[in-house]
Amino acid sequence: MQLSIVIPFLNEAESLPELIQWIEKVMNENHFTYEVILVDDGSKDDSWKFVQSQCSSKPNIKAIKFRRNYGKSAALNEGFIKAEGDVIITMDADLQDSPDEIPALYKMIVEEGYDVVSGWKKKRHDPISKTIPSKLFNGVTRRMSGIKIHDFNCGLKAYRKDVVKAIEVYGEMHRYIPVIARWAGFTKITEKEVVHRERKYGTTKFGWERFINGFLDLLTISFVTRFGKKPMHLFGMLGSLSFLFGFIVTGYLTYAKFFMLEFHMTERPIFYLALVSMIIGVQLFVAGFLAELISRSSHDRNHYLVEKQLNLQ
Repeated sequence: MQLSIVIPFLNEAESLPELIQWIEKVMNENHFTYEVILVDDGSKDDSWKFVQSQCSSKPNIKAIKFRRNYGKSAALNEGFIKAEGDVIITMDADLQDSPDEIPALYKMIVEEGYDVVSGWKKKRHDPISKTIPSKLFNGVTRRMSGIKIHDFNCGLKAYRKDVVKAIEVYGEMHRYIPVIARWAGFTKITEKEVVHRERKYGTTKFGWERFINGFLDLLTISFVTRFGKKPMHLFGMLGSLSFLFGFIVTGYLTYAKFFMLEFHMTERPIFYLALVSMIIGVQLFVAGFLAELISRSSHDRNHYLVEKQLNLQ
């Protein structure tokens, strides 16, 4: 199978019929073998009724329904688990992503050899209250991750099958799949300018909180990718610096008390700062040791992604 199209949705009963019809038109024109995996993230409208009708009459349309709203990351992760195509396309169900972009995205994966191709909505049909924070968010993410793409938030992306089978998306990490993929060893990541359409039905499901959550998730994933399997490297370094600072200051004050006749060292604020630094240093060391114990007890502590094997029985 050439393509798996994974579409998470929440209360999109109005847009789904048009979207499915549009996808089928593009697939037939390009003679693709494909499947569409629809993931209902706890819809309360008639979305699931439409999906059931489609699944009963069209075997290449598959569906998953959550009992409640778990979020886009959970929906994508379940879709990735079920996907069987050589190339996986993700897109939103609100008709703002155009299925006409799929053939070009597929070509970039198959013919040009990219692992991940992210859509770039260069010209957006969104209010300034969304575009300005989005540019700020993308700029910070680009700088911290080192991945030179403009739009981490774009739902229209293409992945080689190996990528989605090697990663796990959880929490609100769907924005950072390119970052997760690069950490897993998939370095051929690029972007493609795509058309962004105005929303035709309903209202957006995201508010300002997604940008706040996004920055927190970025800090989380930056820490996990760098120190997830070696936490003592971070906590040990910080603990050493903190303890060393406190120890040196305390040593100087002790020397000054006995040899420089400064008998009131406890009246100096730096004395208490030194004590706090030493205590924090010890705590960081303990945190590092505990993190190492947890890491070494993890079931996937020696899980590595092997690209190829030759002559192995």
